[in-house]
Amino acid sequence: MDLEALIRALAPSEVTGARPVAIGDLAYDTRNVSAGALFFCVPGERVDGHDLAWEAIERGAAALVVERVLDVDIPQLVVDDVRAAMAVAADVFFGEPTRELEIVGVTGTNGKSTTVFLLHSMLEAAGRRAGLVGTVSWIVGGEERTAPFTTPEAIELQRLFREMVESGDRSAAIEASSHGSTFRRLDRVRFDALVFTNLSQDHLDLHGTMEGYFQAKRRLFTGLQPPPAAVNLGDEWGQRLAAELAASHRAPLVTFGLEDDAEIRPTSLELTVGGSRFQAGGIEVETSLRGIFNVENVLGAVAAGLLLDLDERSIQEGIARVSQIPGRYEAIEAGQPFAVLVDYAHTPDSLETALRAARDLGEGRVIVVFGAGGDRDRGKRPLMGKVAAERADVAILTSDNPRSEDPLAIIQDVLQGAGMDVEIDPDRRSAIRRALGLAEPGDVVVVAGKGHEQGQEISGSVHPFDDRVVVREALAELHPPG
Repeated sequence: MDLEALIRALAPSEVTGARPVAIGDLAYDTRNVSAGALFFCVPGERVDGHDLAWEAIERGAAALVVERVLDVDIPQLVVDDVRAAMAVAADVFFGEPTRELEIVGVTGTNGKSTTVFLLHSMLEAAGRRAGLVGTVSWIVGGEERTAPFTTPEAIELQRLFREMVESGDRSAAIEASSHGSTFRRLDRVRFDALVFTNLSQDHLDLHGTMEGYFQAKRRLFTGLQPPPAAVNLGDEWGQRLAAELAASHRAPLVTFGLEDDAEIRPTSLELTVGGSRFQAGGIEVETSLRGIFNVENVLGAVAAGLLLDLDERSIQEGIARVSQIPGRYEAIEAGQPFAVLVDYAHTPDSLETALRAARDLGEGRVIVVFGAGGDRDRGKRPLMGKVAAERADVAILTSDNPRSEDPLAIIQDVLQGAGMDVEIDPDRRSAIRRALGLAEPGDVVVVAGKGHEQGQEISGSVHPFDDRVVVREALAELHPPG
């Protein structure tokens, strides 16, 4: 693409050193710069991309997008916000792919991955071949990839969408994170439907307050072309969002939830240890996903499906096809006389939800293994400790992903809320084995925090660790077959 085309799209306040240049790619990371690339000097918390401009030029960058003019001899496009400009440029450079794809997004603190998997399955059942972008995995052209993060930067995201189009995908279900909103990664994504699941304490290290967190979510539903929205009335922030969207009358709105005033709500609800069945929006639904919280996730998917004009059969079949979500209340069955569930619960609300649901899955005790991540919202740590101590019969506090922090210091933060009502074992493998060794027939063991993750980050290094694998290994030792 000619640089001039990107100049027209970005409308920079100033262009220095302008000359005809062919742009072959876009990059914000010097490691990904190739000859002819347009390099975005993104200011970051630890590194300012403006300081890396010279390295980018050495690697072949043909032009820069900057917030201040640098002393370099290549064209520079001066803009107010490099991140915002990156979203626009990526959309234009990759040919505006979300004009060709039907996009359904899911935002909220909890339930995003599950709802996205349900929507992907429903779109597939409807014959609308679908891609997926989320925390657990990415799917492009039917090929599953490991997801390095939930919502990639705008360049990777728009590149993924273009790959989807070229591989024959007609639609995509994506997780729309608050980071994706705050860092402008989702600015040029044209949503055909957007789901709000809930909001509870998380990511306050980024957003500062719950109000700031809410506003990061809210901005996805506003703007020049607000998307059709499905909003959970079972959440206080969802009630606020629904009221604000209803007052604006700018886009279709469907509410869902367990409340009587929700438009899509469950009737004739039957909860079992194997899932649930109910009617919602006039549709008979049966799911093997366990717990009342998964009923809410299914309701959100149904509401979005109706906004997308999916037929009843596609909604039913799509939901029925999803038996488990990796690391999302995933049952581990190895012949043991008690239930074991591995879940991604890493916030106070999600941990409480997981433990409440566990009460319905067995007649015995609820045993939980949990921890808190390092370099993240520290305010939630004592809250998680309090939840575990109050909601579980046996709580074993261990290490999660300490990252750059001292695991024992994190444990001390959690203990401020848990008091002395928990066992402590910093070794996660040992803690999981301890919980499984304590379990008796009828008990429910919840291993919380890491879910689908296959590594544990300690002091900057990622060590192989998958809760599901560790559980199976311990069960094979404690309860050998036969």
